[in-house]
Amino acid sequence: MLVSIIYLLIVVLLLVSMWKVYKKAGRQGWEGIIPIYNLYVMLQIINRPWWWLLIMIFVPIANIIFSIIALKEFLEKFGKGIGFTIATIFFPFITFPMLAFGDDQFKNE
Repeated sequence: MLVSIIYLLIVVLLLVSMWKVYKKAGRQGWEGIIPIYNLYVMLQIINRPWWWLLIMIFVPIANIIFSIIALKEFLEKFGKGIGFTIATIFFPFITFPMLAFGDDQFKNE
């Protein structure tokens, strides 16, 4: 029971964080919490073509590489480097709230 409550709290924290991160990026908050669509929006934010989404969904091994590249480029828009990207891969429940509730600003360059 306790594990289920902790899991639910982590899921809610990640949903709220994604909402706020996408708002910081100049998008609607709900776009950050809809599965698959949030990837499409992320690709728009980092100016990558729509067909990357197909690779990220359907092509084994390449999907991991493309997802990491997309995440890295997305986090760079907030001034974050490769270290933060690696931390986000392994600990998104820590890094996304840091990005959402921290002072980091979106830089569309």
